[in-house]
Amino acid sequence: MLAKLAHGLRKASILAAGLAGVLAGAGVPQARAEESVTLATVAWIGYAPFYVAVEKNLFSKHGVKVELKDFADPALIPAALASGGIQGAMYTYDQVINLVANGNDYRVVMPIDYSNGADAIIASKSVKSLADLKGKKVAYPFATCDNLLVAYALKSAGLTEADVEGIDTTPENVPAALAAGASAGATYEPNVSKSLKLEVGDGFHAIYTSATAPGLITDVLYFPADFIAKKPATVEAVINGYIDGMKFLKENPEEAYAIVAKYFSTTVEDVKEQAKGVYNVPVSEMAGYFGPRDDAKSFYTTGNLIAEVLMARKQITAAPKVEDTFTKVFVDKLAAAK
Repeated sequence: MLAKLAHGLRKASILAAGLAGVLAGAGVPQARAEESVTLATVAWIGYAPFYVAVEKNLFSKHGVKVELKDFADPALIPAALASGGIQGAMYTYDQVINLVANGNDYRVVMPIDYSNGADAIIASKSVKSLADLKGKKVAYPFATCDNLLVAYALKSAGLTEADVEGIDTTPENVPAALAAGASAGATYEPNVSKSLKLEVGDGFHAIYTSATAPGLITDVLYFPADFIAKKPATVEAVINGYIDGMKFLKENPEEAYAIVAKYFSTTVEDVKEQAKGVYNVPVSEMAGYFGPRDDAKSFYTTGNLIAEVLMARKQITAAPKVEDTFTKVFVDKLAAAK
């Protein structure tokens, strides 16, 4: 027990020491010129500022070169992080809760966006409501954010996951599962749009979307704690490049959407439609996610809800302390600079 405690204290002290440089203001060391960082990602409209920043080389002036490594199955991201093949990741907050609860030391450094309709439960038109899903086949990834969406939606209808026949699949395979006979499926864009366009049976419609619970599915940028401690200036450079990407998207939407369309192998019109379903968190609102509040735009609220769902699924045995899942020093510095 004492050895475990000493190990935990050592990790905390390493993180604190590394972050001290960030808090030093003008004394912060700059990331080395063109230091390379590879970030795990999935095809998701909320990450548009990252795609734009990479394409327009906006990270360069901050002294870092960012490469995005796409994962069709987000459940593979943790293993890639553990191997050292990637240095950080962007995905939903539930992944971080799961990792920390299972003994890993990862920290969110910035909220990116929250799904505001771009995650959805798609069902056959014969399914009129969530209550109609009882006893039916529902395809969704058991280990990703849409597990949370399904659990939250079913609870609102007086049901649990035990009331449906869940089919574990990847987000990208949900349209195929629907075409093969599943009554409903939960996934995110661009897979939602693909599902709605299926010409099978009577067709499909959305019976529940993330717009019902803004902030429930929040995407975050996270890194291993030891990487943050060793290279705080690099983490800061990645964040600043992303912020430049947000600014470029706002000021040059047509060019930015064309970049994202190329990344997604789709049309600009499709990208614009997908963009309606997400809300990229502006710098002025980022700090609020790191403080206790009653709404879903707080890691304390969503963290506890996520832990409840994961424990019910026996994916974790106990909820981690929310404070152990993030470091707010980078966002605090951004807020102080405004």
